[in-house]
Amino acid sequence: MKGLVQDFQLTLPYMLRRAEQLYGYREIVTRRPDKSFHRYTYADFVVRAKKLAVALKKLGIKDGDRVGTLGWNTYQHLEAYFGVPTSGAVLHTLNPRLHEDDLSYITDHAGDRVMLVDETLVPVWQKFRDRVNVEHAIIVTENGDVPEGMLSYEELLADADESEFEYPEFDEDQAAALCYTSGTTGRPKGALYSHRSTVLHSMMVSLGNTFALSEADCVLPIVPMFHVNAWGMPYASVLVGAKLMMPGPHLDPASVIEDFEQEKVTFTAGVPTVFLAVLQALDKEQGKHDLSALRAMAIGGSAVPKGVIKAFDERHGLKVVHAWGMTEMSPIGSVANLPTPVREQSEDEQLDYRAKQGYPVPLVEIRARGDEGFVPWDGESMGELEVRGPWVASSYYEAPEGADKFTDDGWFKTGDIVTIDEYGFIKIMDRSKDLIKSGGEWISSVDLENALMAHPAVSQAAVIAIPHEKWDERPLAAIVLKEGESVTEDELRDHLAKDFAKFWLPDAYEFVESIPMTATGKFQKLKLREQFEGYTSAKG
Repeated sequence: MKGLVQDFQLTLPYMLRRAEQLYGYREIVTRRPDKSFHRYTYADFVVRAKKLAVALKKLGIKDGDRVGTLGWNTYQHLEAYFGVPTSGAVLHTLNPRLHEDDLSYITDHAGDRVMLVDETLVPVWQKFRDRVNVEHAIIVTENGDVPEGMLSYEELLADADESEFEYPEFDEDQAAALCYTSGTTGRPKGALYSHRSTVLHSMMVSLGNTFALSEADCVLPIVPMFHVNAWGMPYASVLVGAKLMMPGPHLDPASVIEDFEQEKVTFTAGVPTVFLAVLQALDKEQGKHDLSALRAMAIGGSAVPKGVIKAFDERHGLKVVHAWGMTEMSPIGSVANLPTPVREQSEDEQLDYRAKQGYPVPLVEIRARGDEGFVPWDGESMGELEVRGPWVASSYYEAPEGADKFTDDGWFKTGDIVTIDEYGFIKIMDRSKDLIKSGGEWISSVDLENALMAHPAVSQAAVIAIPHEKWDERPLAAIVLKEGESVTEDELRDHLAKDFAKFWLPDAYEFVESIPMTATGKFQKLKLREQFEGYTSAKG
């Protein structure tokens, strides 16, 4: 027997219509390239998203066609977030920080017919435009010149008749957006999201035990809109009617802090590197900024050191919420909001939990598989994390070589080695390829990195394995010092010795000017290993 409920399709046109009906008064603010501010309302945004949908159809774009974007966090990019899928096409955001070889490969693999290009990213587009089969390149600029061979975004919208737009009724399983992995192992692979998965993910992001977004919020997505759809925050914000503060290309600490203070931002999210810079800037300007409106900062993408969480708390009264996810998960998978039993523990014990990746968000299920089967939730047994849920990929787009990432019973293998405790809290010990095996014992590079970055002199730390004749592998720590700071190897070793067994301590500490980063702000350990290729530990 089936329930007697309406067959209501979960689609982005519904979310756009809701914004039109309920939140027309809400504001969307964008930092322009010259750092000035553009302001308009949800009502303006809806009209322009509709016009974009009409304009795309005039260009011959049909259901299922892919429309690429090279853009920052701006109001025009938000229009594409809704205008493209509402037209029936698929939004494909490209990461402009990638090499042109990767950009051309991804564009061709996705089959993009149209490319929307921010005016500041035209040089990036020009590096690979002749290597791809894009039919229409559209420059997104308010007043700038239109380069030869490109169309004007503003002219396209001006020529589009809003009265030609009708809210479409299509299947919720229709593709809405396409994002590619960072390609740290092999070629980047595409995760193809449906309208249904995007709506459900937006609802989850807004829940009280996730990020608790509402109409009363002002949301600043620091994570770029080309990185897994800015973790779904633009979609979730429109769903609930939150004010949006779009930072454009300006993620320097001074601009971010000014945005926080001036627009009374209540919620923000991004990767640790940006927030580490913000923390250092706030430390230098202690007490100069009123950030009392900022109720939470979600940090993810890589592990957040306990020292950073504690520093924001104690020195600036700002709350860090640790989150974890993957491109294949749309991306949010877990959030470290504390359950009641943990909130009754000491502050130090609570801090330990806040530094973990958290428990799975509603509708995501987890399990970890070790060498001998699924591991118990005891907080100690390690295994590879597997996940499933309504916004988790079931396969990669046109990439049969990625089939080994999915189990026979429909779970996605994340590649993260974790422990899971009695409360369902995940702690990522390492990526499977980054664990260090020394004398048959596993060493977590992530734990060592977090501890090293808690040292007051250390800005960044990355730990990799180096060969050892007796122990097979030993840790090497690459260290970037804060400006004007100094520290010795012995001091770092003593700092770690308080919390780690002797065999965990790195055999070598190399002080470097910078650590290679991926285009999404993570340590690029493959390049770091290449940098120290041939480095052999002699310590016994």
